[in-house]
Amino acid sequence: MNFFKYIKAVGTGPKSNRNLTKEEIIEAIQAILEQKCDSEQSAAFLMLLRVKLESDEELKGCLESFDKYIKREEISESIELGFSYDGKTDQPFLFPLYGKVLKEFFKKNKDIKPFDIVISGDYPQPAKDGLTLKELSQAIDLEDNIHFFDRAEYFKELSDLTHLRKQLYMRTIFNTVEKLLNPANSKYAITSAFHKPYVEKYNKLFGETYENLIVVKGSEGNPEVFKDFKYWSTEGTEISEKNIKLEDLNITYTKEYENITLEEAIEVINNTSEEIMKLVKLNVAILLYTTLRVESIEKAYKMLNNNDCCIVRFFKRLFR
Repeated sequence: MNFFKYIKAVGTGPKSNRNLTKEEIIEAIQAILEQKCDSEQSAAFLMLLRVKLESDEELKGCLESFDKYIKREEISESIELGFSYDGKTDQPFLFPLYGKVLKEFFKKNKDIKPFDIVISGDYPQPAKDGLTLKELSQAIDLEDNIHFFDRAEYFKELSDLTHLRKQLYMRTIFNTVEKLLNPANSKYAITSAFHKPYVEKYNKLFGETYENLIVVKGSEGNPEVFKDFKYWSTEGTEISEKNIKLEDLNITYTKEYENITLEEAIEVINNTSEEIMKLVKLNVAILLYTTLRVESIEKAYKMLNNNDCCIVRFFKRLFR
């Protein structure tokens, strides 16, 4: 195929560059995924497309091009957690602790429909080289309501581009589009954005795929919070922004790691501190809100803690 025409379209210069049509971006991305063009051509195209800044239609077309390859399963009553693929350096992963907390919550609130958690991992991608979700998920036993999908298995074509992307060592269109690949046909999703323009991009890109999508300003571009945060939801055609301060929830977590290791991450899970458990419950509360089980994060967090209070009161009465 004549791949050079796509390089020329996005890399001629500010006056001559143009956005690709949906059909063009699909053809270009599929050529890269199927390695029908030289790796040098793929790298040049991805770099120039990022410098030009991808249009909404190019992002949408890229996502649609993936449907040809992704091997999906059916866990519809689930929420997909849209983690970045470049890993974590500053904080541990909390999601392995969500499973038991959710099981206890649904056991005590039988009128609320349970849901499962879906996560996706791969080899580390640019532009950071942190501890990846894949490394942790393969090193521990996850609860049966947490489903890990290895992208090397369900979307091998994109996983096989890891070396090329590392050679570029910069963000590309894939970094934006790969956050929510929906390998389990989940009804709900949560991901993270740092700047509000990306909130709008994610809503345009992923919003129609899910019954509800929440975007949080999480830690290191991931949908887990460790400090005061903003979150965005869609109300009709408007994007609503809200804030939560941890001090209002009596959470005082201040620890930060420097290049957290796998061993340190496992230690956090195996020997959970009181403050970490508060953060776990806050993040579970966000999931309960995202899945439309509870009408606010604050109420969900209160319900999770009220369950603990009920247990304490039960044993106090028992041993009077």
